This record gives sequence, C-alpha cells and structure tokens, in this order.
Amino acid sequence: MTKMAPELPIEVDSETGVWTTDALPMLYVPRHFFINNHVAVEEALGAEKYAEILYHAGYKSAWHWCEKEAEMHGLEGEAVFDHYMKRLSQRGWGHFITEAIDLDAGTCRVRLEHSAFVYQLGKVGRKIEYMFTGWFAGAMDQILAARGSDLRTVAEQTQSAAEEGCEVGYFETQPLTGTAR
Repeated sequence: MTKMAPELPIEVDSETGVWTTDALPMLYVPRHFFINNHVAVEEALGAEKYAEILYHAGYKSAWHWCEKEAEMHGLEGEAVFDHYMKRLSQRGWGHFITEAIDLDAGTCRVRLEHSAFVYQLGKVGRKIEYMFTGWFAGAMDQILAARGSDLRTVAEQTQSAAEEGCEVGYFETQPLTGTAR
C-alpha cells in the first residue's frame, strides 16, 4: 500500500543534509514531534492567541508559496489553488479536497480528510486544525491579486474530524468585509 511519490521530488544535499522540494528547503520531522510542540505552544499561549499568530504566518507563507509556484510552473487562477492543495496533501498534513471555489466571489470550501492532527490527537471535541486556516485566505488572496482583483478574503475552520460526530474537517473562505483577520 505504501508507495514512493515521484511527483513530489525530494532532493537531499549529501554535503549539508538539507532536504529540498519545489526549490524550498524542507524539514523532515516525525508527526508526533511537530504536534507535541504545537500543543505545548497552544497550552502556553492559549488556543485563540496561537490560532491568530498562525493565521497571519500561514497567510503570508501561502501567498509567497503560491506566487513562486505560479511563476515557476506558469500557473494562474484555480490551477494555482489546485496545485497548492495537491502539494499540501502530499506533505503529510492530510488530504485537502477543494469542494467549491469561485474566484470572482472570493469563496472556497475545502474538505480535509486524514488530518495529521486528528491522527495524532484523536477525538478531542474541538477544531484542532486551525493552523491551516490562514493558508486558504493567503492562497486565495495571492491568486486574486495576480488577477488584478482588489478583493481580499478571510478563512475559518467550520468543522473538524476531531469533533464528535464529524468524520472530516471543513474550511471556508469568504470575502473580507471590514473585519480584522
């Protein structure tokens, strides 16, 4: 069942040990290591404050990644978003499926299956993948800006598989309407 993913090239510099994918230096760490660190920071700061920090950092990172990848591969519009969801899915965070996207309206709905957070933490009765939320608005806004649109978006997690009775997570992006991100 396990197979190599040749469509996601990983290069390892034999001299420095630096891993690179999509021309970006990468870190390869066990899932439990990352999530244990994530939980420790959440406990220290509180989930709400940590989510706010991660939203802004994720937004900025997604914008940058989409901008560089669009340029590198000659992508635009929905193709950039599709490429981003594919790459996120290939990196072990979970499987991200775009259920709906409307660039003119500034909306999208992404389903998350096989969440790394849920695999590690289980059913904890709350939304735990808030780290991803800024990624969707950052990606949408970069694509919108590249199209010449002034429309900007805000994203939120509306459901998590970590909540009782839920099997998947959902994220929705809507136009920003004067509220702070």
